Amino acid sequence: MEILETEFMQRALLAALLVGITAPAVGIHLVQRRQALMGDGIGHVAMTGVGLGFLLSVNPVWVATLVSVLGAVLMELIRAYGRTRGDIALALLFYGGMAGGVMLVNLSDTGSTANLSSFLFGSLSTVSQEDLTAISILAGFVVLVSLGLRKQLFAISQDEEFARVTGLPVRALNLLIAVTAAVTVSVAMRVVGLLLVSALMVVPVAAAQQVTRSFRATFALAVGIGVAVALTGTSTSYYQDVPPGATIILLAIAVFLVLTALALPLARLRATPAAGDAECTVGMPGTRRPSDDVKV
Repeated sequence: MEILETEFMQRALLAALLVGITAPAVGIHLVQRRQALMGDGIGHVAMTGVGLGFLLSVNPVWVATLVSVLGAVLMELIRAYGRTRGDIALALLFYGGMAGGVMLVNLSDTGSTANLSSFLFGSLSTVSQEDLTAISILAGFVVLVSLGLRKQLFAISQDEEFARVTGLPVRALNLLIAVTAAVTVSVAMRVVGLLLVSALMVVPVAAAQQVTRSFRATFALAVGIGVAVALTGTSTSYYQDVPPGATIILLAIAVFLVLTALALPLARLRATPAAGDAECTVGMPGTRRPSDDVKV
């Protein structure tokens, strides 16, 4: 295939594959916790890391990871302890992160409008071998956390109070979700872009929820959708010379609309669950039931 003959597209497709896996894997927990826009906030904060990377002549992926992790931890602490002024503090953090990134990029010798645009909206040609190495390492961390702690993360995403009663370290797990989300933003920014990464974390999960009933099925289908739209969007971007990030997100939204249209007919065809069925649903708000279906 022509698309696989060029090295930069091989790197771009592999990066897209990793992004398609990691974004929905983390996004499912954010959606369940009603924190769908958290990725967008982290993306704003990560801009400061990108600018700092340019200023220090260091790979922006690593610096953005460090800064976004610090920002995500601060966001989680504000969420947990902030009261009347919590929303204002978050707004200052988001806008300050974006403004700081733009300023640092302009102050650096290596930064430019073109470089900044590639991080904001994604770019196929800018995924270097060094970037791919960083993305692979970070994606490995996200997958390890998502699968290794799937039961614990499921528990706190469904009911924090119940998880606390059972003895789970809720505060530490909440911080871990925030850190994992921050790492995911850094993984995805080269392909999807910082301004669109939140959509890839949320839309595939929302699409999967339309036709699935269990956490396990939603997780699997969301990751499948994420991989499909990431690879298809990247390939389309190559052949049609369109922005990869926007293409990927528009495809994800198209999948959401199709599955939403199919949801009602499928619901009518689906057999009524048996009285003893203890499966947990993760559909739209109000459809969840207590269950032991935490194995994903």
